[in-house]
Amino acid sequence: MLTGKTAGILLLAIACVNSTGCLFRRMTITSDPPGAMVLLEGHELGYTPVSADFTYYGTREITLVKDGYETVKVMQKVSMPWYQILPLDFVTDNLIPFRVTDRRGFHYHMQPQRHVSQEELLNHANNLRGESRNGR
Repeated sequence: MLTGKTAGILLLAIACVNSTGCLFRRMTITSDPPGAMVLLEGHELGYTPVSADFTYYGTREITLVKDGYETVKVMQKVSMPWYQILPLDFVTDNLIPFRVTDRRGFHYHMQPQRHVSQEELLNHANNLRGESRNGR
């Protein structure tokens, strides 16, 4: 049977565990012009402006596609903030009594699609064919 003091300590411990801090990571991707389809590591995320939660820092593959514009493919570095370096990350993720939100914004400018004439395309294809025959 629990005594009043033991029950109080147990309730305090449960309250502390339930009220510990938490780190939320969110990235927002925008483009000029807006409305580009965003793929994050090859998975459709939505149309710009679009936001998504993420768990890990590091390099992320971001692809933007929009009709009439050149496709943009970027290996975007998402660097770790100082409070996520060992051993500080344990405190940030588990012990602080409030929520920490790490928001990242990435903006990409898309170039209008360049129209290539049929003659230019054929010349390029012939050049590539010649290079492949020469073993380059």
